[in-house]
Amino acid sequence: MRDIDDLPKNAANYMALTPLWFLERAATVHPARKAVVHASRTYTWLQTYRRCCCLASALSRRSVGVGSTVAIIAPNVPALYEAHFGIPMSGAVLNTVNIRLNASTIAFLLGHSQSAVVIVDQEFFTLAEDALKIMKEKSQGKFKHPLLIVIADESCDPKALRYALGKGAIEYEKFLESGDPEFAWKPPQDEWQSIALGYTSGTTASPKGVVLHHRGAYLMSLSNPLIWGMTEGAVYLWTLPMFHCNGWCFTWSLAALCGTNICLRQVTAKGVYSAIAKYGVTHFCGAPVVLNTIVNAPPKDTILPLPHVVHVMTAGAAPPPAVLSAMSQKGFRVTHTYGLSETYGPSTVCAWKPEWDSLPPETQARLNSRQGVRYIGLEGLDVISTKTGQPVPADGKTIGEIVIRGNVVMKGYLKNPKVNEETFANGWFHSGDLGVKHSDGYIEIKDRSKDIIISGGENISSVEVENNLYLHPAVLEASVVARVDERWGESPCAFVTLKPGVDKSDEQQLAEDIMRFCRSKMPAYWVPKSVVFGPLPKTATGKIQKHVLRAKAKELGPVKLSKL
Repeated sequence: MRDIDDLPKNAANYMALTPLWFLERAATVHPARKAVVHASRTYTWLQTYRRCCCLASALSRRSVGVGSTVAIIAPNVPALYEAHFGIPMSGAVLNTVNIRLNASTIAFLLGHSQSAVVIVDQEFFTLAEDALKIMKEKSQGKFKHPLLIVIADESCDPKALRYALGKGAIEYEKFLESGDPEFAWKPPQDEWQSIALGYTSGTTASPKGVVLHHRGAYLMSLSNPLIWGMTEGAVYLWTLPMFHCNGWCFTWSLAALCGTNICLRQVTAKGVYSAIAKYGVTHFCGAPVVLNTIVNAPPKDTILPLPHVVHVMTAGAAPPPAVLSAMSQKGFRVTHTYGLSETYGPSTVCAWKPEWDSLPPETQARLNSRQGVRYIGLEGLDVISTKTGQPVPADGKTIGEIVIRGNVVMKGYLKNPKVNEETFANGWFHSGDLGVKHSDGYIEIKDRSKDIIISGGENISSVEVENNLYLHPAVLEASVVARVDERWGESPCAFVTLKPGVDKSDEQQLAEDIMRFCRSKMPAYWVPKSVVFGPLPKTATGKIQKHVLRAKAKELGPVKLSKL
């Protein structure tokens, strides 16, 4: 096939797509506009750009660039926002680490990603220190200590900062001072170059490293505001952790819109309502658990009626229609999206139709709880038969696997060729989520094929929780499934068979002991909220029948919200 011409690409008409230019433009167009607000600190777009140049320059001076990975362990603070620009401006890859993980998991991530630099918030310094100790112990004398940088925060105990500095960490602001605010950073030569690495909570023993490229980050950060109707100068509240799929790429979207980032170190209903009133917040994102917290907040923590319409994007788990309905009644306009770490965050949207406006609220909530249609920046979305690989009929009943294809699908999993081959089979990204296609083309998730439990928007691998339960001296067999949880959406429910000879007279005491044991072995949100004792149902070949246990968990009803 020949085009009408043979005109070549050249430096004047072709450049690699990257979201990094958005920051430089924001600094030029709105140099004095507030870019990042955190407690008493405020940075303009020009200051933010210069700080990111300093970060890129300081890293480059320490030979950190293309081929390097820089990890950051922090809540939603300005340094984490700056990392989304400063680290890739040096050529390096950004690895945002979930602060809720335990030291052994973080040790795996830092080792697997070969992070040359670790930037850590002062509150989580000992967590990073413990992870590095584990790495050193396992390295058999080959451990190369990464450059350690600590972020100070005036809202935290100064003792933690003093401790970190005493251990040889460089203070983040001092590190920036060693860089050049006029640094002539270079965009990527190739838009396929990696911009970020993030780890999934998979069902396998080790999390998988999702590699994202500059092209996908650019496309997703422009798709986001188009899908959501966000406009120039939006005021965005960081309720969603920036370590979750790079804050669903809104980190870069906000620079494109020259908006204002309001950082929220800890998410509470009171904090959300206060920020709306104080800063004029127009948009925020959150898992359904965050929405549930806002809906059920005591009157003293709320500021109602809302001073203006606030737009909320939710994803991470299917939101209960009752929560969507309650949010609408309070004046929030909720957009429901669906996606994965592997698709740069949300990549489908339950696009609202004007004809739904006249429907009863319950019907509106039910329609809006579906996962919807593809994003503007996504080329392919379908539900296919797990047996034939053919598209399922659009009847809202036939279940198949949700598959995705396009420019906002990851490059692949880091150092994992076998899994990449399976994941990208037949030219589609296989999500592992099971769903249906409705007659209007909207998709809806019906089940998860990998036994993943989604608690407060966080993925929990049932296999990993089971592996830890098996380490308890009293446990003979264990199986973990999701149980409905009034606060978290879902939480782990453990079905346990005890070893012969174990005193079963006080099951409550035993359950508490097992939960306490789990707390010492895994992140707090992985710990089963309920433990049920008895024999486990099995197939003729000895496999545990999880579908039977799911039915039992359903019979138990939801884990109740604490009255405390």
